[in-house]
Amino acid sequence: MKNVIIGTAGHIDHGKTTLIKALTGRETDNLKQEKDRGISIELGFTYFDLPSGRRAGIIDVPGHEKFIKNMLAGVSGMDVVILVVAADEGMMPQTIEHLNILNLLNIKKGIIALTKTDLVDSDWIELVKEDIYESVENTFLKDSKIIEISSTKNKGLDKLAEEIDVLTGEIEDRDIENIPRLPIDRVFTLTGFGTIITGTLLQGNLKISDEVEIYPKGLKARIRSIQVHGENSETAIAGQRVAVNIVGVKKSEIEKGNIISLPDSMVNTRMLDVKLNVLDNSPWIIENRTRLRLYLGTEEILARAVVLDKENLTPGESGYVQLRLESLTSSKIGDRFIVRFYSPMTTVGGGIVLDNNPSKKKRFKADIIEELKNRETGNKVKILEESIKERSREFASIKDLSIELVTKEEEIKKNIKKLIGEEKIVAFKLSDTQSFIHIDYFNKIKDDIKEFLNKYHEKNSLKKGVLREELRSKYFFNIKPKLGELFIDKLIDDDILKQNDLFISLKDFEIEFSESEKSIKNDINDLMLKEKFNTPKISDIINILDYKNQDISKTINAMIQSEDLVLLNEDLIISKVYYEKSISVLKEYLKENESISLGDFRDALNTSRKIAIVLLEDFDRRKITKRIKGKRILF
Repeated sequence: MKNVIIGTAGHIDHGKTTLIKALTGRETDNLKQEKDRGISIELGFTYFDLPSGRRAGIIDVPGHEKFIKNMLAGVSGMDVVILVVAADEGMMPQTIEHLNILNLLNIKKGIIALTKTDLVDSDWIELVKEDIYESVENTFLKDSKIIEISSTKNKGLDKLAEEIDVLTGEIEDRDIENIPRLPIDRVFTLTGFGTIITGTLLQGNLKISDEVEIYPKGLKARIRSIQVHGENSETAIAGQRVAVNIVGVKKSEIEKGNIISLPDSMVNTRMLDVKLNVLDNSPWIIENRTRLRLYLGTEEILARAVVLDKENLTPGESGYVQLRLESLTSSKIGDRFIVRFYSPMTTVGGGIVLDNNPSKKKRFKADIIEELKNRETGNKVKILEESIKERSREFASIKDLSIELVTKEEEIKKNIKKLIGEEKIVAFKLSDTQSFIHIDYFNKIKDDIKEFLNKYHEKNSLKKGVLREELRSKYFFNIKPKLGELFIDKLIDDDILKQNDLFISLKDFEIEFSESEKSIKNDINDLMLKEKFNTPKISDIINILDYKNQDISKTINAMIQSEDLVLLNEDLIISKVYYEKSISVLKEYLKENESISLGDFRDALNTSRKIAIVLLEDFDRRKITKRIKGKRILF
């Protein structure tokens, strides 16, 4: 059965609470102070059985301007709103402010209840109706019915109930399968039970014994019992007013505005990227870095508004804004909010959260504005793409994206497949975990690496390239090393880079010798071939050739990298030709013999004991041979 939350709105003393009592038979003003003063101060809650049999939760909000904060805490979970207007007074300042708030929060269904009609004549009622229609002309209530009510004389109540029933049948179903979110609008204790929190469950479901977390506090708790509309229940589902008894946390540790959800399912932030709409009738403009009061869910937070795409926002304007918060919060992309001036506390606008955990942004950047435009579409695949783009440096995983978007991993996976199919993102699999980056980020890092290697090759034409580890550390120092390795492997697979031993170079790079270097190289080759296995030290080669003002060691290092020479230890090299011959001699010997000793190998090569030792130790390192009891066998 569809779950519905009905809410009231309107000016103080226009009969909201009296109307709810007439409809339900229950009083929502329960505080002594409320009864003594005859006004609503806190949110009131009850339920209503509709003619169709559906049971709807009801939130009665205070109408006094001093308690607008409490009104805002209740309105975010409403499906259908009853805008209450007293016939003897008509539209009043708080009626207009409430109407503006409801419109900014994108409430879609509503009815206008014209109360206290028994106090005025029919001509006056018609004048008030005309004023109401004019006031709601550009709002979600423009096509709504005005139902004449007298709560004290039981007039119009049945008609109101029937109209509410019709509207509740038209509202969209809540998402009951997703990660649960319950913004807290009250927290108290009961003797024998402990901590109780109440709120409207926005999405998902909660069950007795569920482990939960209170955001942004980071406190873990467990659900001991649940009440829905005052009755015990095993489960609460989206769209219901819920009271939850939790164990593991104290009342003093929780605040109104905190959110209950599953452990590790949401992200805390001090910044939000939003689309902000300023009211047409706002007496103020929002300048860059204006201090505001942000009302998000059931929470009030102080924030600075950094206007990203304009100098400032004037009445009736909309723009992209980064809200920099003075305390932590947790939210979801798509959440609606209201902003009021810090002082005087007047409502100036509201909007929608586009990024619930953004990086710090600079103003007037075309790429940033384009990203926010994409997010504004509300397309889940597009929003996921932008989230991956924003967090490409982190190589976000499915779990990371699920937490950020407060969305189940199954839905993230489904939309990831679409993005991969459209070649918008690149996936890297590490064990059982996949990480993702945007194709724009992939191409940027690819181009940066190509430019870096190109410059490196120009300066180091006789070197194979850059050590793989150096390249990984330079570009992927902030992620798991293996993810950086996978990125480099992909560039190799894509024929952009190549690897030679531990060195990475551009695919088409080859070591090139100048004419003078070629001459030195030929002389070194001749010397090394002449010496055969009795190779001299590097220092001896430099002395023998004795090139004036020439860096022979540079050419020797290049020949080592190009594998014309093989480096056996810090100061001993051998020509590649005789290195390979030494391996052939070794293998031929071991065809006829079980093992080979140092002396046997020295004699077979007709070289010195020292060189034979160095060669065998090199074979051991390269796993060509294995030493057993002073002799070698093939590995």
